[in-house]
Amino acid sequence: MATSIPGTDPARNPFDAFRAAVAIALNRSIPALPIDKAYEGVDIGKKGGDFSVAMPRYRLAGKKPDEWAAQVAADFVADDHLESVTQQGPFLYFNARTETLVKKVLTTIDDLTHRTESGLPEYGTNKSGQGKKLVIEYSSPNIAKQFHVGHLRSTIIGTFLANVYKANGWDVTSINYLGDWGKQFGLIAVGFEKYGSEEELERDAIKHLYDVYVKINKDAEADETVHDQARAHFKRMEEGDESALIHWRKWREESIAKYKEEYARLNVAFDIYSGESQVGKESQENAVKRMEELGIVSDSAGAKVVDLEKYKLGKAVVRKKDGTSIYLTRDIGAAIERYEKFKFDKMIYVVASQQDLHLAQFFKVLSLLEYPWASTLEHVNFGMVQGMSTRKGTAVFLDDIIREAGNTMLEQMKKNEEKYAAVENPEETSQEIGITGIKIQDMTAKRINNYTFSWSRMLSFEGDTGPYLQYAHVRLSSMERKNPNLVPLPEPASIPISTLTEPKAREIVYLLATYPDAVRTAQEKHEPSGIVLFAMRLSHAISSAWEVLPVKGEKDEEKARARMWLFLCARDVLGAAMRLLSIRPLERM
Repeated sequence: MATSIPGTDPARNPFDAFRAAVAIALNRSIPALPIDKAYEGVDIGKKGGDFSVAMPRYRLAGKKPDEWAAQVAADFVADDHLESVTQQGPFLYFNARTETLVKKVLTTIDDLTHRTESGLPEYGTNKSGQGKKLVIEYSSPNIAKQFHVGHLRSTIIGTFLANVYKANGWDVTSINYLGDWGKQFGLIAVGFEKYGSEEELERDAIKHLYDVYVKINKDAEADETVHDQARAHFKRMEEGDESALIHWRKWREESIAKYKEEYARLNVAFDIYSGESQVGKESQENAVKRMEELGIVSDSAGAKVVDLEKYKLGKAVVRKKDGTSIYLTRDIGAAIERYEKFKFDKMIYVVASQQDLHLAQFFKVLSLLEYPWASTLEHVNFGMVQGMSTRKGTAVFLDDIIREAGNTMLEQMKKNEEKYAAVENPEETSQEIGITGIKIQDMTAKRINNYTFSWSRMLSFEGDTGPYLQYAHVRLSSMERKNPNLVPLPEPASIPISTLTEPKAREIVYLLATYPDAVRTAQEKHEPSGIVLFAMRLSHAISSAWEVLPVKGEKDEEKARARMWLFLCARDVLGAAMRLLSIRPLERM
């Protein structure tokens, strides 16, 4: 396509070339409608044709929308990209020339699915974010407290967003901002003296500190002086008393080591492990001082408070009456330090919707402090997971969730002895399928919705589940093993795509072409569910194509090769979608 339209990239997104062809057809018939404006009105995925245009959106003078549509239809001339147009009132439906569509889509996928340094295949990516920096904070569990399912959701959604921004050209820095400071560490210190065990700490720091925390909290309910001891201990920590910090440092170090192991199993890694304790006192002091200079802070019973009532955000405490720092002030200090260090274009916080007020107060205070970059901060929130405990109903640690998912999948796999025997590492594979089940169940719903977790749905190989996706990828991956006579495939130019005439083949090609748009929309909406929906639709389309597009047993070897190419391109795009969702695609299961 000779015409270049700003924001399009036909070399990465085949549909851009076809949409441009529609825009050119509109402009040819209506010169007053500029090509770039015409392009903006071209939709995909509507019934009636491959590409649709609603003429009323252009607000053209001189004729009614249905008259303009009739004029475009009458003037239409088929070309290499577009085969036909039909008019229905003010709507136009264009159909792509099948051979051009198949050739452009499969060749583009073939060219771009090589692995890159980021580990994400290039197909479906664009470079719109080139040169821009994103800092993204997610997961952020509290050391010595239960890693609950809210942290798991934040981890899954945050990793997806980091991946999708990278795919769109951004330079991404991911931060795990741990809850590693505050009065609760004074409480744990008091509890550790009474209930702590160095041996248990070494075995599983997170679980042992949680157990200590539960026990000392129970004591504190009966004896208020326990809280006084905890406050006094934390004050010593804030003042830099080495005897009060020595145990805390060890707990933090061992907890991070344990988290890293668990995140690795989830296919998650962070660029930076930070935490509230790492925020400089100077940054916090300077922020409070600036609040005083700007007159936005006042004293209230010895505490320092920012009144945000006129913004319907209540009152935000920024300094406790005993002089110790508070969560909000540490967040403000951390944001200031991050901007100074990274000079980001955008910073995202992936935090549950229960924290909507806290994040709104935090952003508003930064805005009142007149930091110009405050407007680049975004809160990506999400709903709650209900009903997620282990099948025994006990408290859920991340470790428990991963182990339970893997063991249950292993039981499922053992039911098919022949396939089980062919898997090289069944324990690792079963764990991967289990984790896929957890992630897909989480990302299928819109992120803002609450959802009820179901072990039985997670385990199913039918319908829109993680195991079903893995099975689709495994089946596609087996094609080369099962058809050694057809591989290696020749260069794309030598594959006779004219043999891919079946409606089912065209349906799969069209679906593959929608992937770059799905990736772009996922970034714009911060929504993984669109990529899950794409992967499921593709898997279902492939599942229904095995019978009508046979490869093994097809007597016409040229036709078999063309179908093999189609299925391998589908495998590569399905794999790309899964990697974007932080899922490792399996080749056997």
